[in-house]
Amino acid sequence: MNKPVTFDNTLRVAVDIGGTFTDGVATLSPEGRIWVAKSPTTPADPGQAVTTVIEDLLRQVAQSHEGAATAPPLAEVVHGTTLITNTLIERKGAKTALITTRGMRDVLEIGREWRYDIYDLDIEIPKPLIEPHNRIEVAERLDATGEVLEPLSEDELDRVVAQLRSLDVESAAVSLLHSYVNTEHEKRIEARLKAALPHLAISLSADLAREIKEFERTSTVAANAYVKPLVATYLQELGARIAAIRPGIPLRVMVSSGGFSSAQSGAESPILLLESGPAAGVMSALNTARQNGVDQVLAFDMGGTTAKACVAVGGEAPIAHSFECARVERFKRGSGLPILIPSIELIEIGAGGGSIAHCNRLGLLNIGPESSGSVPGPACYGRGGTDPTVTDADLLLGYLSPDNFLGGEMKLDVAGAARAMERLAAELSVSPLGAAWGICNVVNENMASAARIHIAENGLDPRDFTMVATGGAGPVHAVEVARKLRIGEVLIPIAAGAGSCLGMLAAPARIDRAWSNPQMLADVDWAAVAENLSVLRRESEIELAAAGAHDVEWVIGAAMRYYGQGAEIDVAIPYTQASPATSVVLRAAFEAEYERLYGRLVPNAAPQVMTWRLVGRAPSEGHHFEWGDNRVRATESGNGRREIYLPLKGAYGTVDVYDRYSVAPGRTLQAPLILEERESTIVVAVAADVTIRPDLTVAVSIKEFD
Repeated sequence: MNKPVTFDNTLRVAVDIGGTFTDGVATLSPEGRIWVAKSPTTPADPGQAVTTVIEDLLRQVAQSHEGAATAPPLAEVVHGTTLITNTLIERKGAKTALITTRGMRDVLEIGREWRYDIYDLDIEIPKPLIEPHNRIEVAERLDATGEVLEPLSEDELDRVVAQLRSLDVESAAVSLLHSYVNTEHEKRIEARLKAALPHLAISLSADLAREIKEFERTSTVAANAYVKPLVATYLQELGARIAAIRPGIPLRVMVSSGGFSSAQSGAESPILLLESGPAAGVMSALNTARQNGVDQVLAFDMGGTTAKACVAVGGEAPIAHSFECARVERFKRGSGLPILIPSIELIEIGAGGGSIAHCNRLGLLNIGPESSGSVPGPACYGRGGTDPTVTDADLLLGYLSPDNFLGGEMKLDVAGAARAMERLAAELSVSPLGAAWGICNVVNENMASAARIHIAENGLDPRDFTMVATGGAGPVHAVEVARKLRIGEVLIPIAAGAGSCLGMLAAPARIDRAWSNPQMLADVDWAAVAENLSVLRRESEIELAAAGAHDVEWVIGAAMRYYGQGAEIDVAIPYTQASPATSVVLRAAFEAEYERLYGRLVPNAAPQVMTWRLVGRAPSEGHHFEWGDNRVRATESGNGRREIYLPLKGAYGTVDVYDRYSVAPGRTLQAPLILEERESTIVVAVAADVTIRPDLTVAVSIKEFD
């Protein structure tokens, strides 16, 4: 039975903009009661869908409060968006200039001087975001220790200002050689530009990516500068929209490292939001894992455009400090723009529900990377789309209900999906059923293969994992992907179709800072390290307070290697005042991690610290969620029976269809079956035990693998 809403509770709202749908969840803390809203994404004006979702959520909460005309007080809105990713992919950012050390203007073209596919004679190298004629060289130079070799003169600063005026740019990226160890020259350029060109958006590599690797650092600050004016305007307008709904409500933004920060911080460093949506999906999966006592998790999130996965062991998501975006070849490492920011380590393992299937030049079936998006959407949406998509295949295979999609609010056009599939089938010289199952099977196999390789690269066995599925399309495909991986258990949390929003509500406030200063561990200047950590912590505390966090846990990290090696490993120790005694703790942590990874230590080798890190975050807590509306029913009700394609039988079969939230906790059902809810559909097309856990998580124990 639902508990009455009390105004003593805190109402928080999370909204995630996806490629096809914009999802929203409102929760009343500490009870954890939730309401969910979903609306098609509005690409021309993303904030419009956000407003629609927030208003819908507040209306639902108000209706759930007996006799109340308004919803309980709204405390905050947490937001995740694909705006940064889309802007970089579509190259629709601001006109941007690069200010760099003399002799370094071509670093964006030179890159690492390697080909991501040595056999591709027509290889396409990712084009830099900043044109060569918009790059300004500065007469200044630091050495690798931060000592000034060539001072930055006032005349040189005046010349930079004049040249920027003539270029008429909206944004400027500053990346000077070795500024990771000495920020003075970058800070002087920033101060002069702010005074002379107050409307210019400025991004410093010393603020965003204070790390070695000139190409990656310059690429990162260029990407930040490229999207900064657009994101700043978007967040300002979104804040105004929220204020129009409820004045004085703070806007927070999800960051790629699995926490959230203030909107002001997001506007200043938008590149940190790059993987905000997928990161939130992982946080949702980890929250479900904690609630169900699972230690090894494969988080699987599949939405309308892409499918991503994360391998998490011990209840924590692994953090990567570099990755790529806007790839020319979607699954080829090295074909994108390198970004040096902390991010949950995600792998893009496949297509999404809106990904378009087509016949390639060899006459074979390919899915993606093109997506139908929300406009026009899959053929079955009836909005003008004519290309067959993964969603169209799922519909024709019986996995989706044409009459109960989005709880019946949106009818799917079976005839339109069939026409699109018939055209593809003719190109492939197969039956429409063969084309539909081919799409589904290829997508599932691609996702399983990518996840299998990633798990193996981490020295782990997929059979030891539990999969947690989120996203609108995740529960449709999760069991089949798990079966291919020989993963025995799949968990689908409450409101899985809006899993990213639940992850935002479960995520802590977080901040990551770093600086490079390569030194042998034995030669570290501990007084300088202590000073740097102290300054970064003071700055970070201000930013975390702006995000509403006051009780913060701090960790010192270091990227280390043996002297002479080319790759580092990351280690972490509890925060303490850095001193010579810290070297003992740090060395022990490095050797333990090195031995875990490689099975042995290097005799007589000397450890070296390349980069120092500081992480501050609010304590991670398990969050219990339960429905605030009346969708949980006292008596079990079915949605009838329908034919679905059974992959191991190679034919259609009739299965039971249940309303997910009418099945009582503790009840175990026998699959094959389908469980439907408004935001997603759980498809179990093989023999399995399907149990409803006390927190309404659906646990699928697969019994049939071949």
